[in-house]
Amino acid sequence: MQLATFLRFLMSGGVAAAANIGARVLFSQFVSYSLAIVGAYVVGLVTGYTLMKCLVFESEGRGSVGEYGRYFMVNMAALAQVWLLSMGLKDHVFPALGFTFHAETVAHAIGVVSPIVTSYFLHKKYTFGASQGAGSG
Repeated sequence: MQLATFLRFLMSGGVAAAANIGARVLFSQFVSYSLAIVGAYVVGLVTGYTLMKCLVFESEGRGSVGEYGRYFMVNMAALAQVWLLSMGLKDHVFPALGFTFHAETVAHAIGVVSPIVTSYFLHKKYTFGASQGAGSG
């Protein structure tokens, strides 16, 4: 793993995560926590793709339908992880521990950061690497 690339991934992912969490807080004013997580994930997904494409993996071209599709698929797997962990922490773990300090936001933040390492390698090798012939497996 190239350290500089991974650091750019972390910084770009941090911006996307902040957009995701901020959107969730906003969306929670209008819809349930569960739906807000999913809606906010779309905000983070668009932000993340733009930053990853431009600043991290710098694959050739402006993107392809295949590249967008691969990015979407990797992130749908991560969404399942984020949603399950966020909901599990908020509904089960935190109440059992008596943790109440911004429980929804803390649970969501933990969920959002949980797929960092797997997402990095999947995006490097599958999402952006496949379009450069770097192998998709």
